[in-house]
Amino acid sequence: MAQKVEKATYSFQKHFQWVKNELQQPNSTKVLVVAHRGDWRNAPENSVQALKNCIEMGVDLMEIDLKMTKDSILVLMHDNTINRTMEGNGPISDYTLAELQSMTLKGGNGCPTKHKIPTFKEIMLVAKGKICINIDKCYPFYHEVYKILKETNTLDQVIINSEKTYQDNQIKYGKFLDSIPFKPVVSLDNLSHKDINDYISIHPKVMELVFSKDSSFYLHHSEIFRKAGIKIFMNAMWSSLSADHTDDQAVELNDPTNSWQWLIKHGATIIQTDRPKQLLQYLRQHHLHI
Repeated sequence: MAQKVEKATYSFQKHFQWVKNELQQPNSTKVLVVAHRGDWRNAPENSVQALKNCIEMGVDLMEIDLKMTKDSILVLMHDNTINRTMEGNGPISDYTLAELQSMTLKGGNGCPTKHKIPTFKEIMLVAKGKICINIDKCYPFYHEVYKILKETNTLDQVIINSEKTYQDNQIKYGKFLDSIPFKPVVSLDNLSHKDINDYISIHPKVMELVFSKDSSFYLHHSEIFRKAGIKIFMNAMWSSLSADHTDDQAVELNDPTNSWQWLIKHGATIIQTDRPKQLLQYLRQHHLHI
C-alpha cells in the first residue's frame, strides 16, 4: 500500500512540474487545461472537493474566485451574495467566516451538500505542490492575496487575473505588480490597440483574450503574443467569451473542430473549460497534452 501512495504522489509532482515549466514556454504546442471553478459538475464549485477532483483528474490549473468576509478573511466565492451557491441569502460581506461555515455549499444542481466554504489559505495548502491555481475576482485584494501566497510558499504556482487596464493597475498597485504572476484579461471587443499593446509591452507570461466576435486582428495574428513571450489563454465556457467556440459545441454537438480546435488554431495554449475531463481526453488523443 505504501508503494502505491508513493507512486501516486510522484505522479502528481511530475505533472505539477511539467505544468510550471509549460507556463514558461510561449512557443510550446502543448495545451494546458484550466477547470472553471473546479470540477463543479461533481462537487460544489470553488470547493476543496472540486480542487481534489481536479488534482486526481490531471487538470493543469483550477480557476477560483475570491471574496472577503465581514471579518476580513478571503474565501472562495464567485458571486457577491451567497444565494446561488449556499444555503443562506445576502451579501457574503455581511457574514463572518464562522457564520458562513455554519452553512453548507450547494452542488451544481442547486441541492445542499455537506461541503463547507473554504478559505483561500486552505485551498492553497491543499493545492501546494500538486496543481497550479488561476485566481479570479481578486483585484481589490492583491495585497491580501500576496500575503497568503508568501505565507503558504505558493507564489510560484498561481496566475492572478486583472480585467483593469495597465494604467489602472499601475495607478493602484504600481511596482507591486512586479511581485505577482499577473495575467491581464483583455477584451478584444472593447479595449483599444493602445491598451492591448501596453500589456504586450510589459511581457506578461500569460494573457487572456476575451471576444464575442472572432474577427479581431489579434486572433488572426497570434504570433504577436508568441514573439513577445506571452502564452494565450482562451475560454470555452460560453459564447460571449469565445464567439461561440464553446465546450457545448465540442461535447453536446460533437464538433470540437469549431470549438477547442478553433481556439488552438488561433493561438490558445491554455483553455479554460467547464468540461475538463472531455477536453483532456481530446488533447491527449491529438498529442497536445501529456
